[in-house]
Amino acid sequence: MITVIRPGTKEEQIDSLIHWFREQGLDVHISKGEVHTVLGIIGDTAKVDTDLLEGLEMVEMVQRVSDPFKKANRKFHPEDSVIDCGGVKIGGGHFAIMAGPCSVESEEQITLVANEVKKAGATILRGGAFKPRTSPYDFQGLKAEGIELLLEAKKQTGMPIITEIMNANHLPLFEKVDVIQVGARNMQNFELLKELGRTNKPVLLKRGLANSLKELLMSAEYIMAGGNENIMLCERGIRTFETYTRNTLDLSAVPVLKELTHLPVIIDPSHATGKASLVPSMAVAAVAAGADGLMIEVHNDPKKALCDGAQSLTPAQFEKLAKRVEKIRTALED
Repeated sequence: MITVIRPGTKEEQIDSLIHWFREQGLDVHISKGEVHTVLGIIGDTAKVDTDLLEGLEMVEMVQRVSDPFKKANRKFHPEDSVIDCGGVKIGGGHFAIMAGPCSVESEEQITLVANEVKKAGATILRGGAFKPRTSPYDFQGLKAEGIELLLEAKKQTGMPIITEIMNANHLPLFEKVDVIQVGARNMQNFELLKELGRTNKPVLLKRGLANSLKELLMSAEYIMAGGNENIMLCERGIRTFETYTRNTLDLSAVPVLKELTHLPVIIDPSHATGKASLVPSMAVAAVAAGADGLMIEVHNDPKKALCDGAQSLTPAQFEKLAKRVEKIRTALED
């Protein structure tokens, strides 16, 4: 249930109403916009007398919310959330490009790519330290060493870093990581999501290969219910009958999510298509659709990459893409 407070209401009156809700055993999510204050009431609201609430002079509107996701719901939080990722803001008009190799392979590789993507316009360095692979015989990442190499690249470039977590037990290793990525395979690893809810780090939550947008939002709700509201959603392609591409990029997810939630939406065209030649087109299409950011895989020598070389751009290709993205963004502002 949401309660919209009239503009000009005194803080003491709002605090008194919040106290009343909490006395009923309800949780209150407070969202303060430029004009209105919205109170999101979470819990068993059946016992709340809406007629009584609407009769209060300070209350402009009361509305029951049937959606199972509450904290992630735009009705609870009408204005876009802006997530601070190590000094880089995403959402609410702030756009970011996360770029880097699928896997961290060596200090030379990650440092080279980090410098190249920063020069081309990327604002966050991505790189896999722990790699979930379909085959147990494929490269699984450098793990803790990979995180150390990412931190070294951060020290040299000043770029915040994002890397994927596989297990809640690994959280101590992510203490200096700026953004924690939850991969598609772990989108419904609820115990991991609960642990991330106890942190205050930004989390990039990727949509599962065969999950609905509602399920994605419910996974975000798991993290937010624990107290961490620094969540970004990522569409990285879903599994369909099409085999030409690695997955099918659901670009409609951008406007749909924008309607349903206040959380920023990121698009990963690299995993969605699986082919470097298709990444630029899907990236600019995502920007035109209203995405708050992109995640692009970039490798200095894709043919020799230990992971997902076929979908990785070279630094030169990434630079060209970054310029196209900037043109699209400029055109949308006109």
